[in-house]
Amino acid sequence: MRRLFLIVLCVLALACVCAQEKVEMLPFGNMDAWAVRHIKESFILGGDIKAHYSIAPQQTINGPTPLPKRGNSPWGTSNAYAKVLGVETVSNSVTPEKRGNGYCCKMETRMHTINAIGINFSAITTGSIFTGITAEPMTTEFTTDPRSAINIGVPFKRRPKALILDYKTKIVNGQVVCANGTSVVNKPNVKDAAQITLLLQHRWEENGHIYAYRVGTASERISKSTNGWVNDHRIDVRYGDITSESNYKSWEALSKRTHKARNKNGKMVFIEEKGFKADVEPTHIIIMISSSCLPPFTGCVGNTIWCDNIRLAY
Repeated sequence: MRRLFLIVLCVLALACVCAQEKVEMLPFGNMDAWAVRHIKESFILGGDIKAHYSIAPQQTINGPTPLPKRGNSPWGTSNAYAKVLGVETVSNSVTPEKRGNGYCCKMETRMHTINAIGINFSAITTGSIFTGITAEPMTTEFTTDPRSAINIGVPFKRRPKALILDYKTKIVNGQVVCANGTSVVNKPNVKDAAQITLLLQHRWEENGHIYAYRVGTASERISKSTNGWVNDHRIDVRYGDITSESNYKSWEALSKRTHKARNKNGKMVFIEEKGFKADVEPTHIIIMISSSCLPPFTGCVGNTIWCDNIRLAY
């Protein structure tokens, strides 16, 4: 009987070990590697040299040359190098910041103002990182629809249980402003918050259209400042239909065309989600962390989120 008891204990112990989660850091998810390009703005804007940061293998480049080394970095940022009507400028809303012996990622909502021939042009720039690639340089074609500059999502076929990360926030709860470079409009009845999102999609293409089923969803809005770092924060992935869950359906309607991707012809088109399907294999993952949950050129100046050690649990 004692022997049987010991065998049962061994089996239970083995089952517990096998049931343990496996947690994997996303490539460059420790935020310790940054590439910096030193880009000279046009003389009409003052001709200053500004740094443009990317989450990629550490390298320093003089000029707007595309990064020669991206490694396997899946990360794009809202930092922009723009060339409009021959005028070159740089906007940084995502920057590295020291944390312990390494770095973290700081994302801040800012009012970016440039003065050209005595005229001020102002635009809200939201600090965001995401899995995908940002077009360079930004040109006039992207000013009316900034989403066309972001090829969102990267190939991915796994089924994680949760997104795990370290984060902290500074939420100022101030005036929300819409500034798109041509006008500045206050939005007094709108509240802003930081946003963390993970989407698993099964995509396919037909006649130039990109369609998708939503396989999994993880999302959280953070509307209050934290007291320092929140480590090992976990956001579980919900598989299948999540429209009945108020915490998830409030930030994105299924029928709303929110993201774009490049089709086989090289054209940026909306990703048209056709519904929820938990039982199909994912083809792409979208992870986005942002200092704002509002549309482009809209936000509360000063809202900031820091993140580090972005992982997936299986």
